[in-house]
Amino acid sequence: MLLTILWLQGQVAVEQNEVDFIKSIYFKGQEYAGQFPLVKLNETFTLSFDDLLAQDNDYYYRIKYYNRDWTPSELFTNQFLGGYDNLRIDNFQSSLGTLQRYTHYTLTLPNERTQFKISGNYMLEVYNADDELVFSRKFLIYEEEVQVKAGAYPARDIANFNSHQNIQFTVTPIGFNVRNPQTDLNVLLLQNDQWDTAFFTPPPQFNVGNSYVYRYDSLTQFKGGNEFLYFDTKDIRVATPNISYVNREEVYQHYLYLDVPREREPYTYFPDINGDFSIRTFQGTNPDIEADYSIVYFSLAKQYGLNDEEIFIYGKFNNYALNDENKMIYNPSLEVYEGILYLKQGFYNYKYVTRINGKLDKDKLSGSHSSTENNYLILVYHRAIGSLYDALVGWGNVESFELKN
Repeated sequence: MLLTILWLQGQVAVEQNEVDFIKSIYFKGQEYAGQFPLVKLNETFTLSFDDLLAQDNDYYYRIKYYNRDWTPSELFTNQFLGGYDNLRIDNFQSSLGTLQRYTHYTLTLPNERTQFKISGNYMLEVYNADDELVFSRKFLIYEEEVQVKAGAYPARDIANFNSHQNIQFTVTPIGFNVRNPQTDLNVLLLQNDQWDTAFFTPPPQFNVGNSYVYRYDSLTQFKGGNEFLYFDTKDIRVATPNISYVNREEVYQHYLYLDVPREREPYTYFPDINGDFSIRTFQGTNPDIEADYSIVYFSLAKQYGLNDEEIFIYGKFNNYALNDENKMIYNPSLEVYEGILYLKQGFYNYKYVTRINGKLDKDKLSGSHSSTENNYLILVYHRAIGSLYDALVGWGNVESFELKN
């Protein structure tokens, strides 16, 4: 049996990353922690972002629906959407008391103009007044029709025992019968809410009563990676841990301490938020409009690579994109790689990743350990007989903080 890797399939929907003057896209629901909009049908979730042009521009949202593997759905809009989309985002505020002026936009869904009829995979697209796509983000709507119980375990094979983690789980339907679990149930695993390594598991191995058991030793493994690095600019005027120096010119500037590669270092636990970020400020009571922006300087002590190696600063702050903004440049006089990001005040996770000949390696510079704390999300899809869409019938998650034996 072969795993289905999302990004190997043709015509799969991918998120469009924002243009350079759109910052701090914050997209989340109510129940699931972190910036991953996974919400129950009819519950609300919120998208917010900043426009650094600060001109009160008009932005419009559209919504599309996709199959479980993010290929285009055959459904018409009125089959998954109630009301309308292609509507203007009319909730916006100007920044208050900040050196960097910006306009903060907020969209809450569902609302009186837009409702959702079914569960499954959705994409929210934001367009400007010229009908140009500014950015897009995935979101998921689920129903509570299954229970998921899961555990994280060390890899069973010796080669991966110290570097990989294995996820095992059971799925128990509630209130409906699964006609053929080998084909009707499809389970997707994600590590730390990152789509690029997500995959569909093989079918359940067996069932115990009404519960379907997925207890594979190698086919549900992930590399453990390492804990993310972090810094905190909530007090924009003060050098907090991991920030060595603060300077103010037109805007504030934060210089982080020099980082070093960790691939040969033993694992050390320190709390992180698995690559995420949280906007917050000590300079006001409403971080949406009172948090300021600053220039953050990164440096990594590493010799120059001769094999077309590119190094990037990696995190949720830009939706894990690899682009010129977060690409590091080698400084031969100091023998370090340097990078600059323009970020809103808050707590940020980041790590350094490499790309060689177009291939991303997340762990070359940070190492991979089976002891690393990661969050795993288990999404269960079901396509009923005669149905034209994949319902997201439930989900579960597990932390690998304490691996089971």
